[in-house]
Amino acid sequence: MTDRNKNADMPGDLAAIVECGYAIWSGDHVDPELRARFDSRRIPVVGVRNVRVWGLQVDDERELPGLERTEVPDEELWEVNLEALNGSRYEIESKLLKPAPE
Repeated sequence: MTDRNKNADMPGDLAAIVECGYAIWSGDHVDPELRARFDSRRIPVVGVRNVRVWGLQVDDERELPGLERTEVPDEELWEVNLEALNGSRYEIESKLLKPAPE
């Protein structure tokens, strides 16, 4: 599912999801329409991907007066590829998931 070297950097909660092979939603904050596309007890995990979102730097004081240099930091995300009931696959941010119980 993932590159072994990447597993060393993987957060513990995500490593537990990968080891289990199934996930569930970590809370009720996920859109009900999206939740309805998946098994309510055990959602199959078919892959994991590490994504780096590059930050932004703005150096133009005409655009942002008083803020000649504005920076948005880089962000590292982990996406989990889940299989829906109809066989479709969706990439979901790992923070929305937790390992499914046995």
